[in-house]
This record gives sequence, C-alpha cells and structure tokens, in this order.
Amino acid sequence: MSIQIHKTAIVDAGAKIGQGTKVWHWSHVSAGAKIGNDVVLGQNVFVGNNCEIGNNCKIQNNVSIFDNVFLEEAVFCGPSVVFTNVYNPRALINRKDQYRDTLIKKGATIGANSTILCGLEIGEFAFIGASSLVLKNVPSYALMVGSPARQIAWIGEYGEKLDLPLTGKMETICKKTNQKYILNGSILTKC
Repeated sequence: MSIQIHKTAIVDAGAKIGQGTKVWHWSHVSAGAKIGNDVVLGQNVFVGNNCEIGNNCKIQNNVSIFDNVFLEEAVFCGPSVVFTNVYNPRALINRKDQYRDTLIKKGATIGANSTILCGLEIGEFAFIGASSLVLKNVPSYALMVGSPARQIAWIGEYGEKLDLPLTGKMETICKKTNQKYILNGSILTKC
C-alpha cells in the first residue's frame, strides 16, 4: 500500500507518514508530525510538528491538529473539530512553552464542530456529539453532548447507546455485538 498525497497538499521534509495513508486537497503536514498507517487526512487539514496520529484515524475536512495533540489509533474527528494547545493565548505574548498535552484515546469519536480544550484526555471509545464544548476529561465509553459537554449515556465500541445508568453497579450486553460491559460506580469496562 502506497501513500497518497494530493498535488495541492504540502508535506514538509521530515514528516513520518505510514503506508496506506491519504493526504487530501490543501492539507499541510509539518516536518515533525508522525502519522500512522491507513490514516485519512481530509481537505484542508493541518498537522503540527509535535503531533502523533495513530493507525486508522479519520480526520475530516478543516481540522487543525496543533502541537501537543496526540491521537491514538482509530480516532474519528468530524469536520471542523477544534483543538487548542494554550489555555490563555494572547497575540502579544509567546506562550509556546506553555502548551498542554491533549490525548484522544483509541476508538474515540469527536463530532463535527466540537471544541476540545487543551490539556484533556478523551477516553477510549468515548463519543463527543456534534458542536460540543469539552472542558474536562472524558471517561472511556462516555457519550458527551452540549456546551459545556456533559455525559448523557454510555456507548459501546460499536457506537450504540448501552442500557445503563450513568452511575451504579450493573452490567449489560451490546445488542449489536453481544459484547459485555460492566459499570462499577462511574467507570465502564468491556469484558
């Protein structure tokens, strides 16, 4: 599998791009970026120097992945998702030494037009609904919506809501995959 880079895209010398990755129209990958295998960077995507994108990620149009944003494998970023990397930016003050790391864990989905504040962790297979504003860490398998985002349900790896309360002690089976999930307090795990 070869790498596909559209003729309008810019990939700076030194960028590491894995096999099967596609970089589409007017995207820019900076020299220090590390991008895994089978990644799709849609139109007008920017990837900074100190960024890592895991295998099988899908980054839709108009997303900027700034320095200190790290995506594990199989992360989906919908169109126009916004990441930040400085908590209190000012045009006249250089705060590049204050970048905060943001980690998006395996299998997470971030819906279109959502904003992720810097320095947070989005848990495995969490689902951020479209146009949400995420201001705090998100647990694995949490379904978050709104501005500010709040958890409204649990969601399985298949992307379907699970029949569970937000907290408590119980278990359920995903109707689509027959995977078992156990809720213990406010932590959900797959068995």
